[in-house]
Amino acid sequence: MQDEVPSSRRDVYCAITEKIVAAVEAGEGEYRMPWHSRDRPAMLPTNALTLAEYRGVNVVSLWTGAFTKGYQSGFWASYKQWQEMGAQVRQGERGTTIIFYKELAPSSEAEDDRRFVAKASHVFNAAQVSSWQPELPLPVSEHVVDKTVEAFVAATQARVRHGFSMARYRRDLDDIEMPSPSWFTGGNGSTASQAYYAVLLHELTHWSGASHRLDRQFGQRFGDDAYAMEELTAELGAAFLCAALGIANEPRPDHAAYLRNWLQVLQNDNRAIFTAASRAQQAAEYLRDLAALHQET
Repeated sequence: MQDEVPSSRRDVYCAITEKIVAAVEAGEGEYRMPWHSRDRPAMLPTNALTLAEYRGVNVVSLWTGAFTKGYQSGFWASYKQWQEMGAQVRQGERGTTIIFYKELAPSSEAEDDRRFVAKASHVFNAAQVSSWQPELPLPVSEHVVDKTVEAFVAATQARVRHGFSMARYRRDLDDIEMPSPSWFTGGNGSTASQAYYAVLLHELTHWSGASHRLDRQFGQRFGDDAYAMEELTAELGAAFLCAALGIANEPRPDHAAYLRNWLQVLQNDNRAIFTAASRAQQAAEYLRDLAALHQET
């Protein structure tokens, strides 16, 4: 069994957007979004057969599916892939929609004439199958996680200053301003240091969008919603990085101020979440590559 199968490219965008909007609205009371982890670090959704991490909006879609249905596993695969691994999707289980882009036959030989069409596919979580168990990773201590994230941030060479009343990226100074780490407290499953780093990774995602880095702009298409789109991009970018670095990602105190704007943007444009997730993926990969480059030198 699958989710409803979109019949057109527009329906692909609508199907995924509507599910994300519904999940965001469901968590509105406590400002907990599908990309927040409750009592442990989230796992980037990973294909159980290939071990490849899903990317962009598919990460958000699969986190939404897990959030809605209470799945704890981060492993997913298609019905056929589960069969290849000797597992069986249980009868009556419904798949979660993901998207892929299929290249159309070019209308000319020009390289810039490549065209793609959005197609829907469906995957099932490991919680929906029988006869399969993942290899569990070795546990990592809190101290090691903190040191890893500290080294990651330092390797980006972003200038971070402390002692401010609020966290923000100063585009005019190209600085990140942060409250002192000692001012942060832990939450459900997150330590004080993880709460600090989750906020810092949000601001670091903003930092990546500067004109001399990724030059992230949303143009006229989003108009007055461009600020909300940048905040949603930073929110998702931080979530991707938290999952990659093993940090529990709790709701930020300022989510209440942004939530209505995020919902309005998503409801007004069924491609907005795709754009935000794509830019967030780009930011996360840019920062990971930047950190890896400077750590090697």
